[in-house]
Amino acid sequence: MNLFTHPRKLTLQILVAALLTLAVTAALAWAHAGEVTAAMGFLVLVVWTGAQAGIAPSLFTAILCSLAFDYFFLLPYHTFVLAGVPEWIAMSSFLASSIAAGGVAERARHQTDQAERRREDVERLYKLSQEMMLYDHASQLRHALPQLIRSIFGLGDVALYFVDQDAWNSTTGSPLEVDPVALEEMMIDHAASTSAIGDYSSHPLQLGLRCIGLLAWKPANLSPELATAITAQISIALTRAIAIETTARAEAARESEYLRTALIDSVTHELRTPLTSIRAAATTLLQDEGLDQETRRDLASVVDEESARLDTLIGQTVEMAEIDANTIQPNLELLDPRHFLEQVVEQSHRIVAKHHVVIQSEGAQPARFDPRLLARVFRHLIENATRYAPPGTQITLTCESTPDHLQFSVADRGPGIDEADLPHVFEKLYRGKTGIRVGKGTGMGLAIARAIVNAHHGEIKVESNRNSGTRFVFWVPFVEQSVS
Repeated sequence: MNLFTHPRKLTLQILVAALLTLAVTAALAWAHAGEVTAAMGFLVLVVWTGAQAGIAPSLFTAILCSLAFDYFFLLPYHTFVLAGVPEWIAMSSFLASSIAAGGVAERARHQTDQAERRREDVERLYKLSQEMMLYDHASQLRHALPQLIRSIFGLGDVALYFVDQDAWNSTTGSPLEVDPVALEEMMIDHAASTSAIGDYSSHPLQLGLRCIGLLAWKPANLSPELATAITAQISIALTRAIAIETTARAEAARESEYLRTALIDSVTHELRTPLTSIRAAATTLLQDEGLDQETRRDLASVVDEESARLDTLIGQTVEMAEIDANTIQPNLELLDPRHFLEQVVEQSHRIVAKHHVVIQSEGAQPARFDPRLLARVFRHLIENATRYAPPGTQITLTCESTPDHLQFSVADRGPGIDEADLPHVFEKLYRGKTGIRVGKGTGMGLAIARAIVNAHHGEIKVESNRNSGTRFVFWVPFVEQSVS
């Protein structure tokens, strides 16, 4: 270590050491201290100086104390001449002890400083690991790493190079100018220690036994050991993020396959039910024997109802396929909400024929939305309301404006939704206890409604109390142009 790295600091330390030596000498002289007492006092000062300031101030203090010891406490007094052999032995012993004690104190101070630096490095490494744990995606982690390392370790600039991307990601936003051949050599020699890239220091980044990149930083104030620890932490975090992504993709694939199988099974079962009824009624009508006019009307009614049900199932299956393919694109139009609701009721007149429909639209302002898609949302919600609410009860359609969005709702006075079913009603193929009990619904309508509302950048929710009805509320934001 260069003793003169900080000349101003060293000058101040020497000045303080001289003043302390003067003070200790004055105190010992005033107390008429003996030879041994004076030697011990000066020795303590030398040790303390070495522990606090380092070897250079300690050696300077030892020389001053030796001169003061000779001048004031060894015969003949007040001279720099030693009277005899005992005085020479005392002086030599004191000087040797001072130098040795100063060196020991300096080593102790150096070891203390190293221990403190290691403690700080461990704390910073722990903080880095905690910050990296917040990222579950490898791409996000790679993008955030340079700034994290720079802020935690107090560096001027940090850059990361990844082989699979063949690109630098740095805190300055500009890539490092590195010769491709030299960079390739660094990647091959992944066991090498810290090396230089211009005014940057660099260290290989390994994932297992494979070198996946390079960490570069400036100024060069990271030790090779710390750089190795940082790259090891990065490798562990990247391994974790990649594992999480792989697991998530596998889980998503399994979930998609499960939903696809469940959808096929559900749709197959639901399609067969009306087809069976239609075929049975048609076969009976073809027999044309022993059938009175009323029976024929009943069978024709069965064919009509089950055909309508079959048409609904096919339509919902097509809608669900559109959702899974992410092909829902709203075509926004500026419309009057009241007029839109009146059209919805008119289009659903057969569905709501046995119920009393009320429209409330006080203060609703014109807004941009896709009337075709939102009509499908209302169709599913109205079908749900008429399916479970007793005939003759009221179904209320409302729309109102807020500063940010246009809000719609559909409320019925049916039996309500079981509390355990509420968190799941918008999931694909989910049918609550009531739906399973009465054997109605496919479990696709509300999932379709939510997908359409989400495509408008809106939100849908449900409010329900047992035996007091259900209210579905959804909103779409006010926009000036079409959603891209």
